[in-house]
Amino acid sequence: MVIRKRSLTLLGLIGLLNACTSPPNQSTQAVGNSANCPQNSTSLPITHTKGENLYEAFDYQIRNIVTNADTVTFQTLNHDFVFCRGNESWAVQQGTLPNDLKPPEGSVYQQQLTNPPLKTIELGGETYQYRVRLEPNPSSDGQIREATEVVFELTPPNSEQPQRQTLYTLEDLTKENLGSGLGVPRITAEVEYSDRLFFSVAFEQGEGFSGIATIVSYNPEDNQFTLIQPQEIRRQQITDLAIAGEPDNPVFWLGTQISGEGNPYLPGMGLVSYRPNGANLQSGDINYYNVNNSPIVGAIPNKLNLENDTIWVATGNGICQVKWQAAENPSSWSCDRFALLTPIPQAGIPLYSSLLSKQPATTLSPTSNQNTVEVLWYSPADFETREGRYEVRYPEGFTVTLEDQGIQTFPSDFAAIRSEMEPGKPAVFWSGREWHWNGARFERGLDEVALNLVGIGPSGIGSNEVQGNNRPETYALRGDLELLNLTQQSTRVKHYSGWVDDDNVELSLTVVPQERPENPQPNPLEAIAFINPTSVILGFVFP
Repeated sequence: MVIRKRSLTLLGLIGLLNACTSPPNQSTQAVGNSANCPQNSTSLPITHTKGENLYEAFDYQIRNIVTNADTVTFQTLNHDFVFCRGNESWAVQQGTLPNDLKPPEGSVYQQQLTNPPLKTIELGGETYQYRVRLEPNPSSDGQIREATEVVFELTPPNSEQPQRQTLYTLEDLTKENLGSGLGVPRITAEVEYSDRLFFSVAFEQGEGFSGIATIVSYNPEDNQFTLIQPQEIRRQQITDLAIAGEPDNPVFWLGTQISGEGNPYLPGMGLVSYRPNGANLQSGDINYYNVNNSPIVGAIPNKLNLENDTIWVATGNGICQVKWQAAENPSSWSCDRFALLTPIPQAGIPLYSSLLSKQPATTLSPTSNQNTVEVLWYSPADFETREGRYEVRYPEGFTVTLEDQGIQTFPSDFAAIRSEMEPGKPAVFWSGREWHWNGARFERGLDEVALNLVGIGPSGIGSNEVQGNNRPETYALRGDLELLNLTQQSTRVKHYSGWVDDDNVELSLTVVPQERPENPQPNPLEAIAFINPTSVILGFVFP
């Protein structure tokens, strides 16, 4: 069986909600030969050890993209998602990510922090070496000192000494209220374009450390650097860079994210386009496409790949093909998302309304058109025994009222910063704040679940009180939400998910079409966002 990109058979099989039309594939690449694609690999069985952290087991961040005439392969740490150009189908295989692209660990990681290795890139048949570093080095000799600037180094061919360019200083950072210390910088992409080299630079962010989003351009003809630091994206970490268009009218495409203390992966502006106004590249127009204003599947674009008039956008939740010259048009997007499935046995599976429920609320049974159910998340029900449950989609849903979890609005200054870091999202603090509005319900992608290393794990719709099993009650972590009532005192939602015991799950990983509502409605939180944050909010009831 082949899973095709727009297969209605697959939609019926897994029983996805909110059936919607998907735009046709907009790619203009060569057709390719499907005979050269992986065969019978539409899904991959996944082993998940009881109690194992879901991030470690299912790290879906795309770390590399490999293309040829027949396939486009998206590599994660443990899995490959392979797109077959010939028949627009997906295959899922064991990972083939090269070791040199895997993140360093332990002493190697620490060494690279203090003494970043030189990388190489070719331009015009000649080799250049480059790196970015803190100056002075904070701990190269065991002495702790404060770095005062971030420096880019590039060594031209036949030269022993690098050219050095200061990207920004601690004074720049503090002057713009971006942070109190320079975060460790890193180069996230290098691009050869129009006989010049371009490098995107990101930075450590959290606990006061930060940086300034920067693209470095190097022109070998005059041995000069140009710094591109658009004001609108200064707080963003650039995850990848692709440059489209003609040399006299380029468009810079950026993947972006932010991070915080204990949360290394948080949604930012999403996919960003930057169109310079002039030849110096230092000023231009910014547009962004994220889960709040576009069909993109996933909140954090990890990797980008440009093919003629199409740009592949890979996130931790799925993959999109976008006609970049008309990205503002939803029909220019064709997206698919990652999904975990488990079979529903004939006897059914006991379904609980919450993570800690003692008695099942109902039984999840197979139907004539659905013998699998989508698995959304895993969470330990007890941190000592590590026994846990999986959250799964449940079309009937459960209703819950969260007392003492009412609405709040951010102070105006904080709201402005939040809007700059994740634009398009209403500055409203409520229990479902990590979900986004998809036009029909609030939904939460895989890469919208914050890692939260300093707490008790990802938070969701649940209680604030820790139970006797060392954790609070949880009703939903990724299930779709319907907002029923929101006041200063409480929140009432319907969550379209339930929980099953870990012994009843046999996981497989696949790719399914991203669904979009046929008649999207405005985000109900928008009405609240326009209220003065200092005023009293009486509450809203949603039909």
